[in-house]
Amino acid sequence: MKAIKDSVHGHVRLGEVAAELVDTPAFQRLRHIKQLSTVRLVYPSANHTRFEHSLGVYHLARSAIEGLGVDDDTAAHVRAAAMLHDVGHGPYGHQTEGIIRRATGRDHDDVRWLLTDADREVCQVLERNGLDPERVAALIDGEGALGPLVSGELDVDRMDYLVRDAHHTGVPYGTVDTGRLVTELRLIGGDGSGTAADLVLDEGNVATAESLLVARSLMNAVVYRHHVSRVAGAMLERACERYLDRTGTEVEAFRRMADHDLLVALRDRVPGLGERIERRDLYKRAVWAGIDEVPAGTVDAGRAEERAAEREIADAVGVDHDAVLVDIPSRPALKEAGSAVVVDGVPQRLEDASELVTGLRAAERRRWTLGVYCPAERVDAVAAAARDVLGLRATGRPSA
Repeated sequence: MKAIKDSVHGHVRLGEVAAELVDTPAFQRLRHIKQLSTVRLVYPSANHTRFEHSLGVYHLARSAIEGLGVDDDTAAHVRAAAMLHDVGHGPYGHQTEGIIRRATGRDHDDVRWLLTDADREVCQVLERNGLDPERVAALIDGEGALGPLVSGELDVDRMDYLVRDAHHTGVPYGTVDTGRLVTELRLIGGDGSGTAADLVLDEGNVATAESLLVARSLMNAVVYRHHVSRVAGAMLERACERYLDRTGTEVEAFRRMADHDLLVALRDRVPGLGERIERRDLYKRAVWAGIDEVPAGTVDAGRAEERAAEREIADAVGVDHDAVLVDIPSRPALKEAGSAVVVDGVPQRLEDASELVTGLRAAERRRWTLGVYCPAERVDAVAAAARDVLGLRATGRPSA
């Protein structure tokens, strides 16, 4: 058994299948995809990768599986899914996921295309060890009773990235007792193979589940939705769209690029935005509006509506369309509130068992912000035009 020293979990011990998967090109590529993409422009030490994160997810999945009483074949499939759960990410991870989704209809956790068609080496490793690539892909997509362990409300993916991201950014907010979380998971019902069962936290673990929810909420506020990262992410997305338009690059080739490949390509083919991103010469916030300032229809606007608003604002100010970026996040949500916890012998949703959920939901709503970004010298003019175009209401809150 091969052991790898990890900065968060100590020694991660790899079984034979995991050791073979590590050496595949699809997994090695994850060395070159940063876990926190543009967040590292805020926190300079956050240079960890999806490679090490995937090893951590494997480690936690292995620990969880030992206490769930599933058969060896099911356990082997879950371990492989945990190991491979991020191989579908494009460059800069979630920052380019919207572009890829709009072009292909697939998110990063839909990897059937990769495991069954595009990467025969991964498939060969799985099949050589008696594992079904389709079954592994289904687990990565969160399907079945044990899919939520890899991709769900109580998944080991979330457990690892919270503690890992907190460790590498240096913030104290992502502290989660992963040891207790993975050892207190249970399968309720089913036949031992993970069929027709529910993944829950055992009796006495409401506070354990709450800790995951609180950590995620605080990391959202301080790390994941930091305004600098959001500005850089919006610039990156626009630059990627321009790159694909100008070069005719197929999205399937685009999604297999590494971070450094993309940065070089953007600097070369979309020099205005590409060079700004590379030098951290970012646009400024012209508008930073809370949810109470934004009309309901605008809150739910899609990409087409965002682009139309950008063009209208830019035309009103007399600047190039790429000089205005409208950033409307999805409605605030706490996915973890749906976690199942056993209370008095009965599985309940965390939102029904915890009074904290209501407060955290209110905090998430209060933190929701619509952003409009532009070069510093155009902030005042863009702010005035954007408030008019977007129909924003004045609340007395500062724009930025």
